[in-house]
Amino acid sequence: MADTKREIERKYEAAAGDELPDLTGVGGVRAVVDKGVADLDATYYDTPDERLAAHAVTLRRRTGGDDAGWHLKLPVADGVRDEIRAPLSDTLPPYLSGLVRSRVRDADLVPVVRLRSARDVRQLVDADGDLLAEISLDRVHAERLSGGTGTADWTEIEVELADDRDPAILDKVEKRLRKAGLNRSSAPSKLARALKETREGVKAATGAEKRTRRAAAPTAKPPVTAGDHVLAYVRAQRDAIVELDPAVRRDVEDAVHSMRVATRRLRSTFRSFGKVLDRAVTDPIADELKWLAGELGIDRDREVLAERLTKALSELPPVLLTGPVLNRIRTWSNVRHEASRRLLTEVLDSQRYLDLLEALDALIADPPLRKAASGKPSKVLAKAVRRDFRKVADLVGQALDLPSGHDRDVAMHEARKKSKRTRYAAEAATPALGKPAGKLVKAMKSLQTLLGDHQDSVMAREVLRELSAQAYTARENTFTYGVLYGREEQRAAAAEAALPEVWPQVKRKARV
Repeated sequence: MADTKREIERKYEAAAGDELPDLTGVGGVRAVVDKGVADLDATYYDTPDERLAAHAVTLRRRTGGDDAGWHLKLPVADGVRDEIRAPLSDTLPPYLSGLVRSRVRDADLVPVVRLRSARDVRQLVDADGDLLAEISLDRVHAERLSGGTGTADWTEIEVELADDRDPAILDKVEKRLRKAGLNRSSAPSKLARALKETREGVKAATGAEKRTRRAAAPTAKPPVTAGDHVLAYVRAQRDAIVELDPAVRRDVEDAVHSMRVATRRLRSTFRSFGKVLDRAVTDPIADELKWLAGELGIDRDREVLAERLTKALSELPPVLLTGPVLNRIRTWSNVRHEASRRLLTEVLDSQRYLDLLEALDALIADPPLRKAASGKPSKVLAKAVRRDFRKVADLVGQALDLPSGHDRDVAMHEARKKSKRTRYAAEAATPALGKPAGKLVKAMKSLQTLLGDHQDSVMAREVLRELSAQAYTARENTFTYGVLYGREEQRAAAAEAALPEVWPQVKRKARV
C-alpha cells in the first residue's frame, strides 16, 4: 500500500571536495546528529520521449537508505513535492502506474537513468532533540540507460524540512550555506540534472515524439492574435485536467471539483469562441468533455448538498431537532462514495478518457483556426464576450418577468449556466482586454453565486423530500425535514428578491 509525504527541500551546488558546514546554533538548531553515509541506488523510469520529466514528475525504484521502494514525486510548488511511496518490488505497483497515466498514456515506461549516490546525512535537532530538518551531502554518479550513452558526476547538498516544521528554518540554513560559498542548484531535481548532463548519444526525436513535446511545452511567445489568447486558455485547462488526474485518484480535497471546472471551462471556450476555433473539430471534443464532467459530478453534487444540509441542521436550535436527521443525511451522502471512487478510477483508466486527452493534445499542437483567429483580440474576443453576456441578460430578464415557481427556477438555473460561460469567456479574454474583462469576471462570479445558491436550494428541497419520505417509512419523526425545507424556501425567496438589485450592478460592469 502506498503512502504520501509532503517533501519540502532545497538543493545547493557543491564541489567534489566540499564537506557539510557546521550548522549548530542556526535557527534553533541545538545539535547536529551524524547519521553516517548511505549508499543509494535508484533507477528512474520515464517514457522514451521523457513525458514525466517534461512535467517535473519523477518515478524511481530505489534501494539503500531507510526508505527503499518505489517513489513517485509530483510537483506542488517551487521546492515542494508530494512523494508517494510504495514497497520495494520488481515491477511498478499498479497504483503508481495509475497516478502517471494521464501523462504517460499508452506509452511504455522504461529505465532512463541510474543514479548511484553516497549520501552523508546529518539531522538538525532542537533543544528537545526533535528533528527540524535533515541535511545531506550527496556524491552522485549518473548513467544514461536509454535514449543516450552519457555519464555524469557531481556533488550537491540537499536540505529537507522535517514534517510539520516551520519552513523559516530553511531560510536560516540557506543564509549559513551562502556564507560558506554555496549557491542554489539550477536543476530542480537530480533526475533533471542527470538528463541534461548525460545527453551524449541521445537519439533524435521521431515525428510523433516532437508533436507530443510541442503539445506539452508551454507557449514560447506571448499571445498576440485572438487565436493565441484562446489557445493559451485552452492549454491551461488541458494542463489542469492532466495535473489534477493524480489528485482525483488520491481523493485529494477539491480535486474532483477543480477537474470538473476545467472541463466546463474548455467546453465554454469552444462554444464562446466558435469564430476562432472550428466547431466541427471542437464539438466532438466538447461532447467527450461533457461525458467526463458527468462522471466527475456523480459524487460531487451529492457531497455539496450534504454539506449544505449539515450546515443548515447545525444552525437549528435544539428544540427544532427531532429524529436521527444528521445520521440520515450522512448515510445518504456516503452510500455511494466508495463505489463512486472506484467507478471514477475506472473512468480515468479507460481508453475513452485517454483518447480525450490525446484529442486535446492534437488540437493544441495543430489548432483548427478560423479566419477570426488572426484578428485583433480587442475586437474578436470582446465581440464573443458581449454575445455571451446578451444571452445572460435575456435569461435574467425572463426570470424577473416570471412568478415564483418551477418556470422561474428553470430560468434562473439557465441564467446561472450562461453566467458561467460568460465568466469563462471573460477569463480567457482578460490578458488581452485588461480591466474591463476582469471586472466582468467578478460581476459574473457574483451573479453566479447568487443564482447558484438559488439552484442549490431547489436541489436541497428535492433531497429533503426524499429523506423525509424515507424517514416516514422508517417511522421516524419528520418534523425537522419540514423545518429545513421551509428555510430552504426562504433562502430561495431571498435570492429571487436580491436578483433585481444585483442585476443593475452587474450590467454596469459589463462594458467590454
